Amino acid sequence: MNVDIQDDGDSGSGQAVAFTIAANEQVHVLHPQQIIAYQGPSAGRADRLMDVKGMYRKRKLIRADMSGPCQFVAALPPGYRVKTMWLDGKSDLLYDFKHLFYYSKGISMQTRVLSMKNMFITRDMIKVKFSGKGNIGILTEGTVCEAELHPSDPLYVDAGSIIAYPENAKLELTVYGNHLASQHMSYHWKMTGHGPVLFQAGRQNRRFERENNEDGIVKRFLREALPFGGVFIK
Repeated sequence: MNVDIQDDGDSGSGQAVAFTIAANEQVHVLHPQQIIAYQGPSAGRADRLMDVKGMYRKRKLIRADMSGPCQFVAALPPGYRVKTMWLDGKSDLLYDFKHLFYYSKGISMQTRVLSMKNMFITRDMIKVKFSGKGNIGILTEGTVCEAELHPSDPLYVDAGSIIAYPENAKLELTVYGNHLASQHMSYHWKMTGHGPVLFQAGRQNRRFERENNEDGIVKRFLREALPFGGVFIK
């Protein structure tokens, strides 16, 4: 399987992802409505109802199973990107299922249930761990960044920007900095452990644009001056 990501570098344009699937290969696409071009046998695409877990995780009903030999192109809206990753069966990273755009034949998934406290704050119940060998495509807003965890020196990452983290990681929802900083920032994960953390750098773009282009000075002052104003004043 070959995946060619086509991007003209214009932030206002979407991204195109071209797939070439060989015979005896199969890719499961979880956003089939984004497929805009296809070349191959008509029977090479079979849309199916996802199982109940998949429907809940993705909040979608249909996935497309694309079998080779074939070629197809999927289009992404402006601001979104796909990060392709090869899994060798040894990764212990936990992912948010909503970020999954596609996965190849040979990849299986197990769920991990979050604590009640974390469910309440993040509004998410489960994470997904992949096993097996193959490719996955992660849907992100902006560039994907990676940082290495330390067993005692914590890493703080915006809770809504996290894509994946090691299963062994110790997590605590918190804020940091001085009194004013901790009042107006979003919740962050305080993370320690071993292994890489993946997070997206584009999630704050819409908020940044809104604050600079639309908000008046009073709303901006209240958001930054009031305790947790950045969380409650949208």
